[in-house]
Amino acid sequence: MNMNVKDELLKRLFEAQGEPISGQEFADEFGLSRTAIWKYIKEFEEDGYEIASIRKKGYVLIASPDRVNSANIQKHLQTKTYGRTIDYHASCGSTQNIAHDAAQAGAPDGTLIVSEEQTAGKGRLSRPWNSAAQKGIWMSLIVRPSLMPQQAPQMTLVAAVAIVRAIENVAGIEATIKWPNDILLHGKKMTGILTELQSEPDRIKAIILGIGMNVNQDEEDFPEELQEIATSLKIACGKQIDRAKLIAEILGFIELYTSMYEKHGFGPIKLLWESYSNTAGKRIRAVMLNETIEGTALGISEEGLLELRLDDGSVRGIYSADIFIKE
Repeated sequence: MNMNVKDELLKRLFEAQGEPISGQEFADEFGLSRTAIWKYIKEFEEDGYEIASIRKKGYVLIASPDRVNSANIQKHLQTKTYGRTIDYHASCGSTQNIAHDAAQAGAPDGTLIVSEEQTAGKGRLSRPWNSAAQKGIWMSLIVRPSLMPQQAPQMTLVAAVAIVRAIENVAGIEATIKWPNDILLHGKKMTGILTELQSEPDRIKAIILGIGMNVNQDEEDFPEELQEIATSLKIACGKQIDRAKLIAEILGFIELYTSMYEKHGFGPIKLLWESYSNTAGKRIRAVMLNETIEGTALGISEEGLLELRLDDGSVRGIYSADIFIKE
């Protein structure tokens, strides 16, 4: 089965917008027999697509299943590069691991690895991440920006702003960002971002942006121990969300803000990030590997560090920590 032909065929059915396309027209376009086209149509039906065969007119796409495959994502895409190459999996261990291997093998800038479920999803510090089948977005984006290696950590913040903007556009609700890598709805976690780097001393080879997002889970889909701290977009806004459309929006904003970062530095991203932050002005406890400190969050520095004003009046920049807001 040629996945490129299958994707292109599906894309043509989407683009037809309910108009029938004859089997002969498909056969001529793709250089295949009408029987081969018919077999692809049957495969689509097995995948959950509803396709009508209208006598003497051709095939019409009636309805598509909720899948985050390349055809479903790319019909919404407005990017130049990001998401133009998609590696789709029904199930995998971790999209992040696949993305690392693909980046090492030379996958182009903007390649997306996406899966309906992960059996070994991971978050920051290799913590496990619950990745339920066909309920969320489990993806890793390979980006090759014109940045220095020391600028790579800020890409977590670039991605965070992009995700919040995409959620606004698709779901119509405003999320908040908890430094360094969480997106919250009503104070509960619904997205985590994992940024990993492949680099040489003087240049970035690739940044792997891993994004795990709870989208269409109901409360009972979460283990009991997570129900108090985790949520989904569906729970927050009361409606089913088109995951493929949301992915396309996220990719569009990541491409936009990465370009902004490359051309204008971190300043514009910093302003956007702080406007969505849930920590600025609040008293924070920061738990690091070797120490725990408390202070008032001021915002983030030009290097993406969280800045805390300590009780003695000094300002401390924090590179990595678990953050707890003191009520």
